[in-house]
Amino acid sequence: MIPQGPDRFHGIYPSTVLPMRADFSPDWTAYARHTVHCALRDGVAGVLMNGHAGENFVLSRAEKRRAVEVTVATVGATRIVVAGVNAESSLEAAEEARDARDAGADAVMVFLPNAFALAHTTEMALLHHRAITRAVPGMPIFLFQAHHAAGRMGFTPETLDALLDIPEVVGIKEGSWEVDRYDALRRQVKAKRPDVAVCASGDEHLLACMVHGSDGSLVSLADLMPDEISALDAAVRAGDLPRARALHDRLEPLAEAIYGAPPAGRATARLKFCLAEMGVIPDPAVRPPQPPVTGPEAAMLRAAMRESGLAPQGPRDAA
Repeated sequence: MIPQGPDRFHGIYPSTVLPMRADFSPDWTAYARHTVHCALRDGVAGVLMNGHAGENFVLSRAEKRRAVEVTVATVGATRIVVAGVNAESSLEAAEEARDARDAGADAVMVFLPNAFALAHTTEMALLHHRAITRAVPGMPIFLFQAHHAAGRMGFTPETLDALLDIPEVVGIKEGSWEVDRYDALRRQVKAKRPDVAVCASGDEHLLACMVHGSDGSLVSLADLMPDEISALDAAVRAGDLPRARALHDRLEPLAEAIYGAPPAGRATARLKFCLAEMGVIPDPAVRPPQPPVTGPEAAMLRAAMRESGLAPQGPRDAA
């Protein structure tokens, strides 16, 4: 549900995981429970699903559509539902966007094809996004600014300027993981399209980006600590930096353990492990080729959870 007003897309959006059973089939009951846990909170504007945290790169079109349907049925009457669209083919991405719209999503977030990491041009980025806008005319679109480790998948200033000419663009998930790049993008967007919500979404440095200025955040760390991230956003907006620093100190151990500790690319597996430790989802299974969290990695996450005030529960704590 999209609220009214010029700030209608501002706010905090947890980027949900998709719980799975031991056979790697989606557990829709657990998914609905997880979505309620992180999204139906004071200070949470909406939910981003079928994102990287939701393993969108290993889901079928039917599974992605079902995920939208479950999300809308669970929280769609009171929260904005943003569905990730991730496909190598622009034609397939357009079909995913139609699926999301028909299943009730309020907006889509467009992920660039992985092939763009090899090379891409402004023309390619425009073709990809315009294929989607033609498929779902008038549907709000969030852009995704990939982090620097994704190579050429991040938008250049020239490409971003061209994409901002698309009227359906209403927001940007800024995930470059570099505060200076974030601020440069924010300034560029606000100079051309002040109506577009620029959302600081690098989980490890939310405080720094929010102090520069942010219209919200679309982050998977909010799966675990939605109240704290909403409170951080509110504290910065109120100019209460002591409160903001205290919240940052609580968030940072878990953020570094999930996103910063090597090897890279383990965020979804680690999020699921923590959610299972908290008793929010029953199984931390991730689809291959990602292996499960075990051994020293599990011990690291349990320690970080305790430091961030999320003590593991249940029999896994003794493992």
